[in-house]
Amino acid sequence: MNYTLIKDFIDLMQEFETEIQARPDLYPGNIQGFKAWIADKENADQKERPEEPYWEGKENGRTPESAISTLLVHLNRYAKTYSKSAISNSEFSTQEDFIYLINLKAFGEMTKMALIKKNIHDKPVGMLIIARLLGQGLIEQTDSDLDKRSKLIRITERGLMILENQMEKIRQATNIVAGNLNYREKMELIRILNKLDSFHYPIFSRNIHSDQLINIIYDEYSF
Repeated sequence: MNYTLIKDFIDLMQEFETEIQARPDLYPGNIQGFKAWIADKENADQKERPEEPYWEGKENGRTPESAISTLLVHLNRYAKTYSKSAISNSEFSTQEDFIYLINLKAFGEMTKMALIKKNIHDKPVGMLIIARLLGQGLIEQTDSDLDKRSKLIRITERGLMILENQMEKIRQATNIVAGNLNYREKMELIRILNKLDSFHYPIFSRNIHSDQLINIIYDEYSF
């Protein structure tokens, strides 16, 4: 016996009963009303469902998830290319350098680990970036009043000056990354990316070991 099918049917019946209790004038509380409600629900879902776009390999059975993952990787590489151009002939070695400074300018001083996590880096990578910025005098560190074991990082006046000198090119790079999207498309993309970020950031913050990560997440979520 297909118990999953039975459960799905019961869930639908409960949803139907809840709706007709709130609006008894919409459908009769019998099998005919239930069938009409199902038909209307399906038609509404069809109208809300966006037209399916084409993606490379679709005709060969490539999944939308695979296309999304690849496109995100590609866009990250394009963005890095423009960022590299934006910091040419400057004191910045990588785009991470100026992103760390932008975060410190925007959010103020914070601990090393808070800064590293805000930039979605592993600790070793983040510590190297911080060490490089400290060596260049673009940031400085002080003892935390709350926890003497922690160091607070802040951007220096020199860091602010170097960042400001490069901001025009950085803004140009970000404008290019947004490409030919119109305003409405940009807003929709931000909404979707925020939704993905809200899903992934808590997982990233748990610091699950790589050899366990996929198995743990697949066990916790239904994909």
